[in-house]
Amino acid sequence: MTHSTINPAVLYWGTPVVLVTTVNPDGSSNIGPMSSAFWIGNRCILGLGTSSQTTQNLLRTKECVLNLPSDDMGDAVNNLAYTTGTEIIPEYKIARGYRYEKDKWTAAQLTPQGSEKVAPPRVQNCPVQMEAAYRGTYEMLGGAVQVIEVEVLQTHVDNTLRLEGYANRVDPDAWRPMIMSFQHLYGLRHGEVVRSELARIDEEQLRV
Repeated sequence: MTHSTINPAVLYWGTPVVLVTTVNPDGSSNIGPMSSAFWIGNRCILGLGTSSQTTQNLLRTKECVLNLPSDDMGDAVNNLAYTTGTEIIPEYKIARGYRYEKDKWTAAQLTPQGSEKVAPPRVQNCPVQMEAAYRGTYEMLGGAVQVIEVEVLQTHVDNTLRLEGYANRVDPDAWRPMIMSFQHLYGLRHGEVVRSELARIDEEQLRV
């Protein structure tokens, strides 16, 4: 390999797309698409813009649902891409083409589904749904970004994703997450590229 030095504007090497559902002040629900997320044990770290309605709702209510779309849900994600639940849109978002959308469910042609432990609804169309509660915040970039920690209280998966013979495991060959890589949407349709040595560790040993 021959390397060269670059200075990329973003470092989006590839993370799952997440549709975060929260409750608005008037009791309606909001869907916020994002991809700056990662999980450690039963905790998830979310990188969200401070001005977004998702952030404001989450900090106010302390609840959300993390819905993971499969890689065939590109139309729904794209229909949400330039929408915001904030009526007063920041200038930088206006410059990027964002518009206020009160009913994101209709805009994205998605269906709400009741949650069991939190108030925000789940996205029925998503094969993975994680009900979560707020646990902490850290500011970045001069306060422009909130790094929010949530605890996953309950996980729902489509039955087609369950690994046969196990009560609590997901079949990685069946799960096809949508991945955001440098603002482009990708999937995992070609299967595992090589067997992971980490897979030798029993998943239950990772439970916290």
